[in-house]
Amino acid sequence: MKTFTIGSAPLSIQVIKSIIEQKTKLNLSENAITSIKNCRNFLDQKMARSEEPVYGINTGFGYLQNVRIADEDLSQLQHNLLRSHACGTGDLVPKEIIKLMLLLKIQSLSYGNSGVDISTVERLTEFYNLDVLPVVYTQGSLGASGDLSPLAHVSLPLIGEGEVWIGKEKVPAKVTLEKLGLKPLHLKSKEGLALINGTQFMSAYGIYILMKAEKLSSWADVIGAISADAFNCRIDPFKPASHQIRPHHGQVATAEKLHALLSGSELMKQANKQVQDPYSFRCMPQVHGASKDTLNYVRSVFETEINSVTDNPNVFPDLDEIISAGNFHGQPLALALDFLCIALAEWGSISERRTFQLISGQRNLPAFLVKEAGLNSGLMIPQYTAAAIASENKQLSTPSSVDSIVSSNGQEDHVSMGANGAVKCLKVALNLERILAIECLNACQAMEFRRPLKTAPDLEKIIASYRKLVPANTQDRVLAPDIEKSIEFLQSYPI
Repeated sequence: MKTFTIGSAPLSIQVIKSIIEQKTKLNLSENAITSIKNCRNFLDQKMARSEEPVYGINTGFGYLQNVRIADEDLSQLQHNLLRSHACGTGDLVPKEIIKLMLLLKIQSLSYGNSGVDISTVERLTEFYNLDVLPVVYTQGSLGASGDLSPLAHVSLPLIGEGEVWIGKEKVPAKVTLEKLGLKPLHLKSKEGLALINGTQFMSAYGIYILMKAEKLSSWADVIGAISADAFNCRIDPFKPASHQIRPHHGQVATAEKLHALLSGSELMKQANKQVQDPYSFRCMPQVHGASKDTLNYVRSVFETEINSVTDNPNVFPDLDEIISAGNFHGQPLALALDFLCIALAEWGSISERRTFQLISGQRNLPAFLVKEAGLNSGLMIPQYTAAAIASENKQLSTPSSVDSIVSSNGQEDHVSMGANGAVKCLKVALNLERILAIECLNACQAMEFRRPLKTAPDLEKIIASYRKLVPANTQDRVLAPDIEKSIEFLQSYPI
């Protein structure tokens, strides 16, 4: 079993992807263990010799910051915090994202600026390694004081409360701990606040979406190339000269990829082509490329975030300071998630337009890509489905980050709404996958009417693999299974 040592190297999308795919276990580096212990010792000594109120350690929370808490109640304060803040509702967070939340919370606490006890970080690590995944809900975070409610649900099992997933069943955390021979933790001062202050809900969603988006980006180019060849397009828009004089990175990269994908095509070499092609084909480098550039920007934001300390207050043993600030505010993520929504939606928007063109009866392709059109409706209605989903994505791409609402009696008067942005961004990504699957269904069907000519070898290989799941459409049949199998193909094929 492979192991990744937290604190040995920064996290990146690629590192996290490798950890997930290889089912890697986690442990803490010696440096991380030392930093966590030193920070906790400093905090205990600092509070023992000081009578000053320190937010969240010996005071109430939010608007209740001025309520002083007696020393004997400091542990109870932290337990009460988890219980009172675990008020999530709505849909259940996917387990893959919950596991990412655990990973990212361990990473954030490992720097030794949060004041938690080493036993707390070790228990979170055990949860990760044993697949003890807390039950978490999508609704409840404003994305500002950290993802309070989702992280409270993540943290409850540490004290033997809340629920966890065992397979497909929700089981009381207390029962699971007993079976594993683990005792509930007794939290010390500051620990509950360190656990629920943080951006790990937004960050986990963002990382999960980015990993999915990388593959969808590749599929958008590949399926777009099949569509372009089936629609008898020119290769000219993908030649390098035009892109060298407008060298946006994503545009250049997309043009190079499309040109390489199509260069060996028999169809592309045909003479007597039209002078120009519709934008949805001709402008793939510009449109796909802009979304690629957005992906790169969003990745940089999230890779900074997941290697950061995002709770409050921050503890600095070397400076002899405890600073109450705002690293839990999700504004950088909220803006990036909204931008990512738009980029994903645009891939879907241009894909649906290519599907529309393919079924339109142009360029010697039959209407709706079926023989005996009229008796058969062929692929008329999958385009409706793609259009409906593309429009839903446009609606979901209204920014969450421009919204704010006052909470905690005015103490928390500007929030990011990044959590809402994260949840809807995942919906947009899943919708994009469906739209591309429908284009794949249409593009491969259109290619049937170009035979015996062939597209480029790499594309022919993909089409052949696709045909093992989805046969060509010769007469009307129920198409919902074809769409589901097309989605399955995009998810499983190693592009």
